[in-house]
Amino acid sequence: MTATANAPIGKSAIGKKQDQLPTMALIGLFFAGFVGVLTEVLPAGLLPEMSHTLHSSIAATGQTVTLYAVATAIAAVPLNRLTSNWTRKSVVQVALLSVTLANLLTGLSSNYWLTLATRVLAGLSTALIWPSLAGYAARLSPERKQGRAITIAMAGIPVSLAFGIPLATAVTSFTGWQVAFYGSAVLTVLVMLWMYFTLPNLPGLPMDQRHKFSQVLVMPGVRVILLTLAGFMVAHYMMYTYITDFLNLAGMEGQAGWVLFVFGVTSVLSVFVVGMFIDRHLRKLVVASTVLLAVCALVMAVVTGLPVVIYLAAATWGLVYGSSATLFMAAIIKASGPAAQVGQSMVTLVFSISIALGGLFGGVVVDVLNTESIMWVALGLLAAASLLAIGGKKHAFPATK
Repeated sequence: MTATANAPIGKSAIGKKQDQLPTMALIGLFFAGFVGVLTEVLPAGLLPEMSHTLHSSIAATGQTVTLYAVATAIAAVPLNRLTSNWTRKSVVQVALLSVTLANLLTGLSSNYWLTLATRVLAGLSTALIWPSLAGYAARLSPERKQGRAITIAMAGIPVSLAFGIPLATAVTSFTGWQVAFYGSAVLTVLVMLWMYFTLPNLPGLPMDQRHKFSQVLVMPGVRVILLTLAGFMVAHYMMYTYITDFLNLAGMEGQAGWVLFVFGVTSVLSVFVVGMFIDRHLRKLVVASTVLLAVCALVMAVVTGLPVVIYLAAATWGLVYGSSATLFMAAIIKASGPAAQVGQSMVTLVFSISIALGGLFGGVVVDVLNTESIMWVALGLLAAASLLAIGGKKHAFPATK
């Protein structure tokens, strides 16, 4: 497969006669996303064991996840601008090498502050990975199949959340938490080797074609996409963070694991649904996702005494959330055109900030009101996101022609 030297980000860089998806390359991008998510949330399932080794409280150890997200948010735009003229393969490989180093050092560390430093390194590394996945997949694929290619590349995210994290947590219950990080490092090295042999080395942008954050932010549709994403993701993380307490108060003690399992399974199923329709119906998928998640929040707020209904709501929730990152990445690539690399880093920035804000706002709601109010506040955010998605039919989420 031969790259066209001046193909802009978001445009296909393959010959017009080629109409097949680059399966081997997309598998590599899939696993890059898989190890990125695995690295991000792995401490969440290992907090008691890690806190014992690091001689810190569980709350303090939990900051290893927070600092990771903060580092990703802060670095997403500047790091991607700094490396925008690098070849795309070099960016991904350097990022994965840094992830490998960070995970190895985390596994070896018994010092709390050193562990925090390794987590910052991991966060900086994945700040380069997330904006690269969708754009790389799009440029490697024929234009009429770019949405499906992006879906495959981004599918590692829900698959890692649904299966990678529980599997790693289960294994470490027999071997020690360090093994999870060593295993993640080994897997990352294997992904690097796979990419070395299968991933075409597409060019970056020449220095005189780089776009500034401020230039991209005022492009038609970009702000609507980012605001819709923010409302959607903050609401999701509010709901997800406090779902266990919410279920306990709803009379479903001990069922949080099963509810989250249903959520995880349908998150993976969403990959197939979105992959089938994203190229022709991106707008409909975005609008349906925001509206249906709002309905889920409403149902869970109102119907608390019927477990079957809660499980159905959780299944729908997983279905609309699982590939949501794919939808917003695809939308920003279309809206920002040749500035898509910056646009994707903006999505990464908003995504990372939303993780922190979801937990923060959720905590405020619980303290000031109560846990039951989480769903109502989330409903308000999702209603706003739905209105933005519906109203963004001209530039942000236009109908596919």
